[in-house]
Amino acid sequence: MRVVLSGGGTGGHIYPAVAVARQCEAEDPDSEFLYIGGTRGLESKLVPQENLPFEAIDITGFRRKLSMDNVKTVMRFLKGVQTSKKLLKKFKPDVVIGTGGYVCGPVVYAAAKLGIPSIIHEQNAIPGLTNQFLSRYVSTVAVSFEGSEGAFPKAKRVIYTGNPRATTVQTANRERGFATLGIPMNSSVVLIVGGSRGAKAINDAMIEMAPRLEKLKHIHFVYVTGETYFDQTREDIRSRLGSLPNHLHVLPYIHNMPEVLAATSLIVNRAGASFLAEITSLGIPSVLIPSPNVTNNHQVANARQLEKAGAAKVILEKELTGKRLYESIEDIMMNYNLQQEMSASSRSLGKPNSAKVIVEEMRRLSQGR
Repeated sequence: MRVVLSGGGTGGHIYPAVAVARQCEAEDPDSEFLYIGGTRGLESKLVPQENLPFEAIDITGFRRKLSMDNVKTVMRFLKGVQTSKKLLKKFKPDVVIGTGGYVCGPVVYAAAKLGIPSIIHEQNAIPGLTNQFLSRYVSTVAVSFEGSEGAFPKAKRVIYTGNPRATTVQTANRERGFATLGIPMNSSVVLIVGGSRGAKAINDAMIEMAPRLEKLKHIHFVYVTGETYFDQTREDIRSRLGSLPNHLHVLPYIHNMPEVLAATSLIVNRAGASFLAEITSLGIPSVLIPSPNVTNNHQVANARQLEKAGAAKVILEKELTGKRLYESIEDIMMNYNLQQEMSASSRSLGKPNSAKVIVEEMRRLSQGR
């Protein structure tokens, strides 16, 4: 199968596309790929590292307020459609899939206009503008959250697939996760992550919470600050405690996150869709602190889905304090039955075969041409 992938801006749009490619390869080693991304997005760096052929187009997103920048965006979109058509005609894909971000707009639209079967994958509980626009043109809309199919009333076909990142973590080696952290096997681990770049509000809460961790010495706390905040956060914690206790581990970044997740008992994190797919696939209980700095406040909607199912506790950033965070963690980690219940609820939301379901749909569409 010949597949064009598109998705960009953030890892949350890129890694699901990569997961689909890897599933295609696993099922058909002769699969061929072309990834079309933006010149300005993270995909221009990440995709070549995944050894996927990459082509770039220049595209920006629409501003929600009236702006002259939107006129430039329209012009870039039209030019992007022309460029995408040339790339598609040259590559001759069987199917095109977009996994989010404004770069998908011209790529998937061009595919639809050329009569090439196409799929968009919506990761969030609330769809983005690009996917709302594309939903009326594509062959299939795939959604991550069961029950969100109704968000695309003009689509020809909508299916619940889950997020393909859920498939990626299924093969993660738990033992390597403990080894990465330098923690004995089967230890209780609370992982606190503010996203790939870190989050100041979560950092501040962790600094404030650190003195309270003396009460939970049997639990290993792993705090991932983000490169930017690492030195200052570690120094602030040290100034409060004198030195870092053995059960508190402060790290700038984790490169093998799936393996560390496999070793995690409880996670504190934002509520990005790809990360939620990973933790529900593994059945990890969570304390979610949705980012308030995202379109349509969609992380709150994502987090509430897990909270409603009993898989997570949600703390809004405006309500976040070190005391509140500590109490939420303590409530879960000191109550084994609650941990097990949250874990089971989390796993019930997981869709570990997500990538396989999407590839099956891609194959169905390509065979129907």
